Amino acid sequence: MKTMFATISLLYLAAFGLHAADPVRVVSFSTVTTWIATEVGGDRAQVSGLVKPGVDPHSYEPTPGDLKQVGQAQLILASGKHLEHYTARLRESAAPNVELIEVGNAVPSLQLNRDAVGGGNGPDPIEDPHWWQSIGNVKRAVDVVRDALIKAAPGDRDAFERNAAATRAKLDVLTKWAKSKIAELPRDRRLLVTSHDAFQYFAKDFGFTIYPVKGVSTAEEPSSKNVAELMQTIRQHQVKAVFFESIENPKVLREITDETGAKIGGELAADGLGTGDLANYDGMYRHNVNVIVEALK
Repeated sequence: MKTMFATISLLYLAAFGLHAADPVRVVSFSTVTTWIATEVGGDRAQVSGLVKPGVDPHSYEPTPGDLKQVGQAQLILASGKHLEHYTARLRESAAPNVELIEVGNAVPSLQLNRDAVGGGNGPDPIEDPHWWQSIGNVKRAVDVVRDALIKAAPGDRDAFERNAAATRAKLDVLTKWAKSKIAELPRDRRLLVTSHDAFQYFAKDFGFTIYPVKGVSTAEEPSSKNVAELMQTIRQHQVKAVFFESIENPKVLREITDETGAKIGGELAADGLGTGDLANYDGMYRHNVNVIVEALK
């Protein structure tokens, strides 16, 4: 009887110890990867999003407090595709053997010509970092984060796999809805004028042509030549609306609308998630699609 009691006690303690382990400490430098890690990690991950909604990720600089949290993390997530120019500093601050995963590097890149997007001089292509504007890319990113969490905490594999499958199922529903909603918009009206070039992945999925005021970075300033050519394009194609972004000043776009007769179509979330209804990926994506379709159809 004593032997049986001892065995049961050991099994109980082993099970309790497994579930009492602390959640994986994750720090994230993208609102999108923060959302993915929170969804996939569930209660087995403690996720700290260091780049907050409404902050421009193109110009963000880590604070000393950020780097301290990096040093205490078990997993570090970044958006990747050269969006974060400070990854070397993150690696220097991380504890030995802690991985920095640039999540977007795992999905195919779109290469954009600098001249074509008004982002600089010369023919050298640049990598578009806004991979999350494709739902399919986000589904791949879910798997990347799942695998990274499993590596950091193998004992929680089942929870991470279950949560990842549920997140992918949500994204499948979102894909079906987006296709149905965008089908309301004739293909000859799928012309998208935006503050900067952040929607090429979206355009590829749904047959849009993008006309950005700026290049892929919000830090780039449009030349007067580019703005004049853009206004000519708007008149030529009779574009009904142009769109500004949640982290951008719409002043230049208002000048363009004054000159062309197009209207301001609304505000888009281009560089990540927002607040309120836009605080999760589903809400952000539905907002963008609804604003675009209603303004252009």
